[in-house]
Amino acid sequence: MRAVVVRTVLAVLLGAVMGALGTATHRTVWHELPLGVVVALALTASTAVLCRAWSGYGTLLAAGVGWVAAVQVLALPGRGGDVLVPDPAAGLPFGWAGLLWSYGGVLLFAVAAFLPRRWFAEAVPEAD
Repeated sequence: MRAVVVRTVLAVLLGAVMGALGTATHRTVWHELPLGVVVALALTASTAVLCRAWSGYGTLLAAGVGWVAAVQVLALPGRGGDVLVPDPAAGLPFGWAGLLWSYGGVLLFAVAAFLPRRWFAEAVPEAD
């Protein structure tokens, strides 16, 4: 029981860290390419798959909750009105990246939930 609680707490923390990291970096542009959102979504997908493989749906859900909480809190305007996830209508380059980041990450967690179970099963060696 204690191991399940520890895994769940660690999954929430991992999801929150990945959500915060992705929110801070999803607007990064490299040579006119939106590299930040691609890397942020790749990290989100790897987090979702890792948590599903680690301990099943419980840790996947916990990581998703941590991810959503971090992204939504950081999407709110700061004290000076600054935002990390701008409105796509603001006219910024790659303004759509905020929408892709916010909704694409949730979609990736959902995709990880529906991946085949056999991908996460441990292979049992056959007896000779």
